[in-house]
Amino acid sequence: MDFSLLLVLAVALSGVIYLLDVWLLKPKRRQRFAAAEANAQEGLDPVTSEKLLKEPWPVDYARSFFPVLLVVLVVRSFIIEPFQIPSGSMRPTLEVGDFILVNKFAYGLRLPVVNTRFIEVDDPERGDVMVFRFPEEPSVNFIKRVVGMPGDRIRYEGKQLYVNGEPVAKELIEEGPDGSPQQLLLEERLGDAEHFIYNNPRDPGPQMREVEVPEGHYFMMGDNRDHSNDSRYWGFVPEENIVGRAFAVWMHWDGGLPSFTSVRRIE
Repeated sequence: MDFSLLLVLAVALSGVIYLLDVWLLKPKRRQRFAAAEANAQEGLDPVTSEKLLKEPWPVDYARSFFPVLLVVLVVRSFIIEPFQIPSGSMRPTLEVGDFILVNKFAYGLRLPVVNTRFIEVDDPERGDVMVFRFPEEPSVNFIKRVVGMPGDRIRYEGKQLYVNGEPVAKELIEEGPDGSPQQLLLEERLGDAEHFIYNNPRDPGPQMREVEVPEGHYFMMGDNRDHSNDSRYWGFVPEENIVGRAFAVWMHWDGGLPSFTSVRRIE
């Protein structure tokens, strides 16, 4: 079940109950109290007064939870939403167990559940780390790096990414343990973004002929290039699937005690 949908339903239900009490139920309770008080010659005792004015339990819960749920909905839908990294597809930028923060207004404000943009801000830029709804299963959120903008021509051959016919610059930073070429750490420059990626020379990895990114779509790739389920396999991400831009790691927790030593910006 989509958590956003559950949250919207919870806000709507608690809000309806709260407003129903304000407009209808509460005035009736006061009327009954006033009538009982007028008929009581010696006044109402505290127990009876409390019973007549007491809110039904659904109203009590709605009044308590509605403002909290509403704040959570607004913050989560329009400002910041937390996510946990479940896989190693974005290593070395993001590790399994990293808890990240996603800016929900960076690419415009969107209605919860339907994800329709109603206020435009900026569009994604090449090199951004973006969270989006997986096109083949929209209830699942993915996180990858934007490598292809609308109209770009993208090709990936021999561990090399090409954008509009030009190879994306990268530089070897570190070889694997003891100099073995099992996992190469490289620095890549994608547009104005500089970031690290992994390549495994012993893994043939995917080869992809040149494709053109359609209007209103984006081509996404993981930084762990040989171990990432991304646009090379399932295609493009439509604009309406965008969730937001990841901008910070605030905690790491993969078992045991959580660690806050890895707090950092996401580049």
